[in-house]
Amino acid sequence: MATLEVGDRAPAFTLPDQDGEKVRLTAYGGSPVVVYFYPKANTGGCTTQSCNLRDAEPGLSALGASVVGISPDRPEAQKKWDDKHEFGFPLLSDPNHAIADKYGVWGTKKLYGREYEGIIRSAFVVDGSRKIAGAFYKVSPKQTVTKVLSVLEDLQP
Repeated sequence: MATLEVGDRAPAFTLPDQDGEKVRLTAYGGSPVVVYFYPKANTGGCTTQSCNLRDAEPGLSALGASVVGISPDRPEAQKKWDDKHEFGFPLLSDPNHAIADKYGVWGTKKLYGREYEGIIRSAFVVDGSRKIAGAFYKVSPKQTVTKVLSVLEDLQP
């Protein structure tokens, strides 16, 4: 699995969100974007991570950043989850893991001794010129906000 590093060009994407609308990375213009990948909507760790990002929105917004979540879930599942927690940012559907592959977050995982393929929880800060400013593979749901805020603060003039 190839991983992205700081300075790499962020892979572009166009994916449907929880409302069925197409979302493109390029739609964010020259502003930073936090792109995070999570394994499955409406599960414990993913809910913790997403709620923490939702709650950090004032601080992220003050630093000029938007948030986009991506998982293999279908838009309908994303919508139910968003309706329940009111995240306020796009949750994108990547069921064939094409974008996850490009970001290097699709790989072998282990659970209770069983190996399977899936999303490796990760977060990225994409700067205004579409370069990776921060890459956090196997990030803890509780540490996502702290890590991305640190990078976003470093991007400030």
